[in-house]
Amino acid sequence: MKFTKKILLLFFVVFLFGVTESSYAQLNRKKIRKNNKKMSSFKGKKNNFSADKKYNSIGITLNALNYFGDLSPKSGALSTDISFTRPGFGIDFAHRFGPRYTLKASFLYGTIKGDDFESADPTDKDARFRYVRNLQFRNRIKELTVVGVFDLFKNEASYISRVQFTPYTYIGLTVFHHNPQAYVGEDSGLPEAGTWVDLEPLGTEGQYSTLDATDVNSGIKPYKQIQFAIPFGIGGRYRLNQVFDLSVEFGIRYTFTDYLDDVSQNYVDPSKLNSDLARYLADRSGEANAAVSGSPRNFEAINATASDRDGDGIFDGYGTEFRDNLRGGKDDNDVYFVTTIRVAYIIGATFTRAKFR
Repeated sequence: MKFTKKILLLFFVVFLFGVTESSYAQLNRKKIRKNNKKMSSFKGKKNNFSADKKYNSIGITLNALNYFGDLSPKSGALSTDISFTRPGFGIDFAHRFGPRYTLKASFLYGTIKGDDFESADPTDKDARFRYVRNLQFRNRIKELTVVGVFDLFKNEASYISRVQFTPYTYIGLTVFHHNPQAYVGEDSGLPEAGTWVDLEPLGTEGQYSTLDATDVNSGIKPYKQIQFAIPFGIGGRYRLNQVFDLSVEFGIRYTFTDYLDDVSQNYVDPSKLNSDLARYLADRSGEANAAVSGSPRNFEAINATASDRDGDGIFDGYGTEFRDNLRGGKDDNDVYFVTTIRVAYIIGATFTRAKFR
């Protein structure tokens, strides 16, 4: 009897252990499956661009400026006269706040220029009317720009370990001051002869004149010298050493004005302009020589393009009031291009040199 009790007790213990072990194993398998599921969906801890990885830089820029508008060589395909490329200079401040992202503020000063005599080919059917028009200008641009820069290759480390080279793109907002000017020919007979004069106050398209409701430029208003533009472009940045970067970029400034060159709409009746200087600069098609260089104009090509029926130096369609007498094309705003070489220095950068005994 005692032996039987012992056998039964042993059997009970073994049974209880087996049930417990089985239950434990089952629970353990569920836990493992749950953990495996968590591990399979685990994507790692989000990598924050911490404060110690952010840095500032200051840069100096050498720029080349070009212009596209009513005084371009041709009307299409962003035509520009490379010979009128003019230098510009600038400074900027940049804050890198992410593995790909930088915010940059800059100031730039430069000049754009256009000249029908120099750029337009009198034998080209798409350009010969510009040659007859014979307008010219220069415009000194002062701009403040803020852009967001997006790097193609990200850098999640500090500035010391930044990538050797990365292409990038940028877009932002520009506010700029412009002041188109024209050169008064030395043979003009005007008091301003031989000087550059501001065009905006003259109202060469009737901005400051009293125009009739039937005049083609009726309702025209003076243009503002402070304007906005959308800057966008591409570039590439190369790491020179731990604290210096070299960048090269090409950008476009799409403006919201058609008056970078003081040319946009139609000719107006000269008698309605306010001064002899305004009348002279509104229509230069009859000048014998180019204003700036003084070179003689090709009147054989001019006469083949436009007629001067009265022989008074006034060509049909130029300088007189009529709906088809276009001085410029008001449907498209002006654009200028900025090509930039930038050298940047990382502000406050420190690094420790290894020491050896």
